[in-house]
Amino acid sequence: MALLNIGAGNKDDAFYRYKMPKMITKIEGRGNGIKTNVVNMVDIAKALGRPASYTTKYFGCELGAQSKFDEKTGTSHVNGAHDTAKLTALLENFIKKYVQCYGCGNPETEVIITKSQMINLKCAACGFISDVDMRDKLTTFILKNPSEQKKGAKDKKAMRRAEKERLKEGEAADEEQRKLKKEAAKKKGSSGSSKTSTKKKSNSSDEEHSPTGSQADEHKAAAAAAASSDDDDVQWQTDTSAAAAMQRIQEQLNDVTAGMVMLSTNEEKQKSGSPVHEEKPKANGHANSVKPHDRLVSEIKDYLKKADAASQLKSFLETLSGTYQEILDALFEALFDGAGKGFAKEVVKKTKYLAVAIKENSQLMLLQAIEYFCKKASPEAVKEVALVLKALYDRDLLEEESIVEWYEKGLKGGNKDSPIWKNVKPFVEWLQSAESETEEE
Repeated sequence: MALLNIGAGNKDDAFYRYKMPKMITKIEGRGNGIKTNVVNMVDIAKALGRPASYTTKYFGCELGAQSKFDEKTGTSHVNGAHDTAKLTALLENFIKKYVQCYGCGNPETEVIITKSQMINLKCAACGFISDVDMRDKLTTFILKNPSEQKKGAKDKKAMRRAEKERLKEGEAADEEQRKLKKEAAKKKGSSGSSKTSTKKKSNSSDEEHSPTGSQADEHKAAAAAAASSDDDDVQWQTDTSAAAAMQRIQEQLNDVTAGMVMLSTNEEKQKSGSPVHEEKPKANGHANSVKPHDRLVSEIKDYLKKADAASQLKSFLETLSGTYQEILDALFEALFDGAGKGFAKEVVKKTKYLAVAIKENSQLMLLQAIEYFCKKASPEAVKEVALVLKALYDRDLLEEESIVEWYEKGLKGGNKDSPIWKNVKPFVEWLQSAESETEEE
């Protein structure tokens, strides 16, 4: 059976883990009794985690025709002759409205009917709660026919199993690429070894005619000892003549009188009501010293204004002064400074910059950069931190182990009530539950 990716935006992703069967339709009857039978509606509905009656009813509402799903036989009929392409387009609209999370686009959602008779979609991945438009005709049918939540448990396990297979395939492809790179590097190294050997020979011949490093150090030490011995031979004396004594007294009197004049002028200014400005001591010789973090942020912002900034970003970051963690913190702030609502969408747009900047085994540093940014960001941005992690996780910039380790360290740090960890908690629980279920299977 041919499988398709769930969601039109993911149709070109070969490793997308959420699949559904390709729709199969059949025209039945003649004249006024003609009907379109969606042969595999039950399989499609199972893949979407929704009752088949919902999708069938949605087709009827959108086409303005009568529709019926038979629970006993599992047949789905819509009155009239409708081609497969038209019904497939309607199914995509159903997925956008009633299946995919409005925040991260994940189809692993649960339909929730509130006490006020409103329909929400709760995402199992990021915890985002989507508000369904209650003006849609299908909402009335859903309120009258609520779905049983336990039906989708097996489907979720199948989705998570497919996720593990996708990760294994991706790791195998990465290993093949690494082997090819190593082989290419070995070929380049063999061709360049002959050049380096000739350079070493020329350097060795030059070193034979030049003094060694130890001899140069001995010459420097001897010069320093000679200079210190010359200083020791000098005898310092104080001039005790009467003329010298009078000169020193005059200098002291000048200092005292200058201080008295300054005091008198300050007192006059205070009496007249004019402010007195005192000179403040300068820190390290600079009146307004700029913090290293702010300096890095400004430098990176200036660089990002260039058109081809992403292609040479890695080489530019290596020229900056500071640790890799400090540079990563500054990069994240430079990319998303001032982000509020829509923070996750901005991260998706600028993922290419993070992908270039991240080194191997530096996922925890990226997570710490996100944490550092969220501490200074607006509350609207902090609410979307789980969506940010989900976006980076789907693009293989973050792995499950790194996220869980970072989260547990944050809780042990005594910041359990921080909004960062509260918003990250649903996503981490989703990762852990997926891992535990696959191990049980």
